[in-house]
Amino acid sequence: MSDQEHPLPPATFEFLILSLKAQTEMHLGMYHFGEEQDRPEPDFRIARHTIDMLAMLQEKTRGNVNLEEQRLIENSLTELRFRFVQAMESRKAVPESPAPEPLKPDPPKPEPPSEEQAGAGALDSK
Repeated sequence: MSDQEHPLPPATFEFLILSLKAQTEMHLGMYHFGEEQDRPEPDFRIARHTIDMLAMLQEKTRGNVNLEEQRLIENSLTELRFRFVQAMESRKAVPESPAPEPLKPDPPKPEPPSEEQAGAGALDSK
């Protein structure tokens, strides 16, 4: 084995479920490496598809997995469905319009007239 090769984990049901879970989390935008401005947009279509594949695996393996594996897939699906809904809601909350301009300070307000000026104004109107 060369220095650049790393041993691969065993091909297990647990590894398959965790791999699909990590892929879904990536498509939901939960993992990002690099600058924030380079963060890719979540791909909800692919995330939903991967969640559906996990649900299909759960159905097809029902009665054929041990309790630990059953709990892993159930918990993974529950968590991913919750995070999918959260990500969708947070996307709806963020407007897609350009960033608003910075607020400008209000113009100075004129000072209220002094008592002398208010009294003089009342005399002028007579």
